Order: sequence, then C-alpha cells, then structure tokens
Amino acid sequence: MATKANSVPHRTVIEVDPFIPADQQKGIHNRWHPDIPAFASVKPGEVFTVQCVDWTGAQIGNNDCSDDIKNVDLSKIHNLSGPVAIEGAEPGDCLVVDILDVRPFDKMPWGYTGIFELENGGGLFAREFNSKAAKAIWDFKGVYATSRHIPGVKFAGVSHPGLIGTAPSAELLATWNAREGALIAAHQNAVPPVAFPPEPRGAYVGQDIGEEVMAKIAREGARTVPPREHGGNCDIKNLSKGSRCYFPVYVKGANLSVGDLHFSQGDGEISFCGAIEMAGIITFSCSIIKGGVEKFAMKQPMFLPSPVDPMYSAKLIFEGISVDLHGDGKQYNMDATVAFKQATLNAITYLMKLGYTREQAYLLLSAAPVESHVGAVVDSPNACVTMALPLGIFDFDILPREEGLTKRELGQCAIRSDGVV
Repeated sequence: MATKANSVPHRTVIEVDPFIPADQQKGIHNRWHPDIPAFASVKPGEVFTVQCVDWTGAQIGNNDCSDDIKNVDLSKIHNLSGPVAIEGAEPGDCLVVDILDVRPFDKMPWGYTGIFELENGGGLFAREFNSKAAKAIWDFKGVYATSRHIPGVKFAGVSHPGLIGTAPSAELLATWNAREGALIAAHQNAVPPVAFPPEPRGAYVGQDIGEEVMAKIAREGARTVPPREHGGNCDIKNLSKGSRCYFPVYVKGANLSVGDLHFSQGDGEISFCGAIEMAGIITFSCSIIKGGVEKFAMKQPMFLPSPVDPMYSAKLIFEGISVDLHGDGKQYNMDATVAFKQATLNAITYLMKLGYTREQAYLLLSAAPVESHVGAVVDSPNACVTMALPLGIFDFDILPREEGLTKRELGQCAIRSDGVV
C-alpha cells in the first residue's frame, strides 16, 4: 500500500502570495546584480518548485478598465523569484535547467494581456498606433483560455516562463551598462526609450542585505526588460513543461532567477505586455556540465523546446516584406523587423474585417499561439516574414470566401476610464 514514508514531496524553495504587492514579500528581486545573494539553494538533480507573482507584482486587476495598465509603475518590474543557487556550479560551467511544469495558482485562475501607453512601456506599434492603455482578462479552465474582452476565441495555452536566467558577474554587468548606456546616449529623446538604464527608484530585493549593499544594487543593477547573454527576458513561448535550458554560469552557484510567467503567448509578444500574464508555480530540476561554456562555445543560452504543443495544424498565414505598405510605402533593405510588422498589420486589418477592433486584434495576436517565421533574408531588397494564425482557436469561420468576410459584433476590450483608445 502507499505510505507517506516512501513518498517524499518536492520542496518549495520560494513561496509568494499573488495578491500581495511584490515589494512586501521575501525571495523576490527586480534587478540583475551579482551582489544579490542566493535566497535558497538546491542540489543538482533535486526536483524543486518556485512560486512567482505576476511580472508587475500585483499591480493589474481582474476588471473591465485599463487604468491600471496606464498607470503601472515600470520602475518596479520584472519581479523575479530567486536567486536559487545550485550547489557546485562555478563560473564557466553550463547550468542545465529542466522545466518540469508551469501552472497558474489554483486561487488565481486568470491572467491578462495589455497594450501599454506610448510613453509608458510602448510595444511593437507604440508609435504607429500612438498606443493607449487597453487590456483583456483571460479566464483559465484547465489548459484553455477564454476572454470576455475578446469573444469568439478559445485556445490551449503553452505555459512558460517569459523570464529566466543566471546572475551576471560584476564584469558582465559593467559591460551591459556600458553598451546600453551608449545606445541611450545616441538616442536620448527616443519614445519609447531604446533601453532602460539602472534606476534606483523602485529597485527591490526581498532579503535582509544591509543598506550599503542595497544602495549599490539599486545604483548599478541592470533592468530586467531585455534578454541578454545570461538568458533574461527572452519570451520564448515554447519553453513550456518538458523543455531543457542551457545557461552560462557567471557566479558561484549560478544564482538562477525566474518570473514573468505566461499562460500563453504568440511569437513576438507584440503588445509589450503581450502574453497572457499570470502568477503561478514552476517546477525545476537542474544539473551542471563542468566547463560547459568552453565545451559548447556558449555566448548565449541554448534550448530544447517542449514536446508538448497545442495541435493547431490548419493556419491562415500572412506575409510581410521590407516595405512599409501600411505607412508611407518606403522600401527598406532586408529589414526583417519591417517585414514582421507588415505581416502583423496584415493580420490585424484582416481581423478588423471580421469585427474585432484594432485593440482586440493587437491583443489577440500577442496572446494566442500565433507562429512567426523568417521566410528568407537573402532576396534583396526584401526580407520575408510570415505570421500564422491558427484557425482552430475561433468558433466561427475566418477563411477568405468569394462572398467576402462576415463582420460580427464583437464588442471591445477593456479601455481607459476616459474612453481614449
């Protein structure tokens, strides 16, 4: 018979409450810095769980108004759980991280997708749309997500960590700050900004580390917004349960941190807060390959994606090229970003023909399991990028027909209290 004696539960090394602001909890930090000590440690091969707040630290509510998106304090993001030290890891090693499970809290079966303001976050079309805050709330039922703000769709989520990485060394941190500082200096008036420099305001480490150390971390700590050599905010939607990640190690113990959990996301996470953001629980097991950085010529992480993937085989694919056909018609030279934008705008304008608002379409393409691929980057002057929209997520026919498309009444997503979109 089954007994407790031979059933050892997996250890939870960091516990959080998704309804309490992140800066009131232990085991959370929102900057990258080598002086942030490990909050917990595990042995190689040990299975352990980590609980995570949503990336904003409980700033966004389950309601029908986007004022919380408009007013979110981005100096406090991303809120990461960790660091977790892996015993025996040394600089130059490769940390192998197996993602065994990712799921929302049972007590918080919902998430959100947001469009951020041009002046506060931005997004892929922040300038083109002069973005104003909007959001969609998604309800979780098992593996499926639906939204009262984007009717007519239901899809299986591929839950994953948007942000995961090891701690930088002092030398690597200095490199980041120098190169990103130079970029900022070259584009001082950019809106949205081209990068985010260290910012003491909002910096948080949920440990007792002393005022001097905290002041140094706040002054020097790298912001968590971009991905970098150590991993970071990569937003790779296929890093769901069953994935394996290979990270370079820069400090003793590797000091792994994780957060920004997503229930689902489309390739590109285009609206900035473009996934279905959630608080939740992630389960890991880690191992170490000694000298792996040299063995594998690692400059950045490598990944084995999950074998678990929603089966959406039928897709309507939109093409984009390096010509601003939705703008001034300018020809660009092999610009894959322009091509990606054009493919996305082609999908947005098509969805609007079906009855969705521009904001709903933008949010949907950010959150649903949409796939984007680079078709070609050798045929001058146009790169070709595609965006594939799964047909099976809709509860009505969206295919082109001879009689045209049927436009439905599909409402609007949550917008600002002043009605501005």
